[in-house]
Amino acid sequence: MCLGIPGQIIEVKEGGQFGVASILGVKREVNLSCVYTPDQPEAAVIGSWALIHVGFAMSLIDEDEAQRTLEILKEIGELQEEMDAIAQSGSRA
Repeated sequence: MCLGIPGQIIEVKEGGQFGVASILGVKREVNLSCVYTPDQPEAAVIGSWALIHVGFAMSLIDEDEAQRTLEILKEIGELQEEMDAIAQSGSRA
């Protein structure tokens, strides 16, 4: 099953299409085009939480929703499976 995993955007790379998100401490390059445009200040997304799916920050969510989602995923056992898939994908930031 494919899930969106909450991650915190910690960097916007030059050009603005890509950035880095921290997903439970694992830094991954992500495509920001669904949540950020280069005409916005970087501060508009840095520190924000997003649902990350297949390398894309799909939508911004608030921190409470991110934490609740992580807890629910832990409870149902999906989080470890998704984290293993992220770790094996090889596109680290």
